[in-house]
Amino acid sequence: MTGQFDAELEARLVRYCAVDTQSDAASPSVPSTACQLDLSRMLKAELEEIGAQDVVLTEYGAVIATIPGTVEGPTVGFLAHVDTAPQFNATGVKPRVVRGYNGGAISFPDAPDLSLTPEAFPYLAGKVGHDIVTASGTTLLGADDKAGISIVMTAARHLLSTPGLRHGPVRVAFTPDEEIARGVHADLPKDLACDFAYTFDGGDLGDITYESFSADGAKVVVQGVSIHPGWATGKLVNATTLASKIVSMLPHATMAPENTADRDGFLHVTQMSGDADRMEITLILRDFERDGLAAKGAMLQSICEAVQATEPRARITCEITPQYRNMRYWLEEDMTPVDLARDSARAIGITPISVPIRGGTDGSRLTELGLPTPNLFCGMQNVHGPLEWVSVQDMAQATRLMLEIAQRAVR
Repeated sequence: MTGQFDAELEARLVRYCAVDTQSDAASPSVPSTACQLDLSRMLKAELEEIGAQDVVLTEYGAVIATIPGTVEGPTVGFLAHVDTAPQFNATGVKPRVVRGYNGGAISFPDAPDLSLTPEAFPYLAGKVGHDIVTASGTTLLGADDKAGISIVMTAARHLLSTPGLRHGPVRVAFTPDEEIARGVHADLPKDLACDFAYTFDGGDLGDITYESFSADGAKVVVQGVSIHPGWATGKLVNATTLASKIVSMLPHATMAPENTADRDGFLHVTQMSGDADRMEITLILRDFERDGLAAKGAMLQSICEAVQATEPRARITCEITPQYRNMRYWLEEDMTPVDLARDSARAIGITPISVPIRGGTDGSRLTELGLPTPNLFCGMQNVHGPLEWVSVQDMAQATRLMLEIAQRAVR
């Protein structure tokens, strides 16, 4: 089942996924890793080659370009992010294509014990006959969000090479550091200069999201008292012991991500590091509502205070940093871009679905900053791990959706 855009999408995805672009939350640089710029520079060159205008690579690492309109109308933006998640190995990605998926288990050449099955992942069962792209088993794929990049680039090339299409001005952007909640620089809304925008950073076919988590990050530092363990009696204050107490006091049964679903929020320990003298605990806090997010922060603070009270010789600090807020708070005031996307999906035979995303996108922050930016599907599945995959045909449908939105916006 080969379609108009399939070959181009596949070639782009395979090419982009092979570039290491993993972000790093511990890095203070902008973007957080230099390797992201390898793909950004590639995209800048490709945009120039297909005839896009005003192509720039900003000081904060975003690639932005213009597709001139053929008629007057609102300026619509389309975005995707170049970075891949830091939670799993993303170096040395070897994308591969399973053509005409037969409905059975998909094996991985570099991880013989790994298996992707429709029994474990029912969405795969509906993709018989599709071309499925995965990695080789030891890395994630990076379809999050290089599938989105491939979609935007393919649609941009089509708009530029098909002058008979009626559409207003289109702005495209590829951002760094989305995975570490630093993808939206304060200047990005101004630099995009569009009336509304969309991120292609969603999963299932038809998913049009206007509700995301609200998110904070937290860093807990436990400073103990170090001394030789042979002479430690009454003197040693072991930071690892205190850090372990803090983690053990979190409500794992009700607020760990693996034990929550639907509209539940969570507290998630993403990293612990250090030694007996000093420990750092990194967490993310998520909830769909502001009050729920604040309550989770207050709970973490109170746990730290309780452990601190048991050992006054230690010093425990808990710093909570805002990351992004639920885009629903602003989009529900004006659903124009959401309705446009839904109408466009129906026009090309796709049933739109809107399920709150248990995560966030650059659109969450852009919307908060005044640029309405709902999120659209790009087909990616099982992201941030070795079982990540995407259907080329789902990506083709997303490409058609972008083209329909661009044209329908001027009707």
